[in-house]
Amino acid sequence: MFAAHRREQILQLLQQHKQVIVKELARQLHVSEGTLRTDLRQLEEEGLLERTHGGAVPVRTKKPSSSVQDMRVTSRSELNAELKQAIGRKAAELVHQGQCILLDASSTVLELAKSLVDCDYLTVVTNGVEAALTLNRNPRINVILIGGVLRPGSGSVEGVLGRTILEEIHADLFFTSSLGFTVEEGMTDFSLYEAELKKLMAANASRIVALLDHTKLGRRSIATSVQTRAVHSLITDEGADANYLRSITGIEVHIANTADYRHLME
Repeated sequence: MFAAHRREQILQLLQQHKQVIVKELARQLHVSEGTLRTDLRQLEEEGLLERTHGGAVPVRTKKPSSSVQDMRVTSRSELNAELKQAIGRKAAELVHQGQCILLDASSTVLELAKSLVDCDYLTVVTNGVEAALTLNRNPRINVILIGGVLRPGSGSVEGVLGRTILEEIHADLFFTSSLGFTVEEGMTDFSLYEAELKKLMAANASRIVALLDHTKLGRRSIATSVQTRAVHSLITDEGADANYLRSITGIEVHIANTADYRHLME
């Protein structure tokens, strides 16, 4: 079993049982306890769980939800919300009437979708259920939802069942986010399945636009979704380290100003 698959399974078990024990996981997944401790340490660094003595528990949140939710989606959507909203509005400036655009299912790209809801004559292809429903309110936007497996408790479709649809589409822009970005490894995500779908989406777009708030720059996760050399534009916020941005060559960088966003919302 690949490490990415094993860690995905650990998170699924944690979601089901609200606690995992290293000794039990070792027997269930047929790996050593040392390997599992490494897995748990990596997942904790990604903010996906909290380690305890002999195991791990879900990340504690200030406002527990009564509904069953994917812990990763909850943490992503609530983290740095203001930055994501500003980045989404900045990204909307790159979209023009009559284009065909691809949107991934990330929370940052969802903010872009919200900024596009009043646009005229767009074709939007996405694996994000919430983005699709948001844009479908406008009859002048043609929304195509990529087929696949709907992750329980989440708003994203995973897997490569939508390959046939994507192979028939020639998009002008692909807007995507990730858990991390480094110059060496590009855009990286925790889920191998999510990364594979993003690779298919990227292969069918003329330009790739990365939407990454400053906390994701210089971080990496398990699976590369888009190589650095494939990214045409990067939209981040004013909190990004200037020296780090200068190390990213060959990519057009846009800075979203959160102060401008706050002014618009007043």
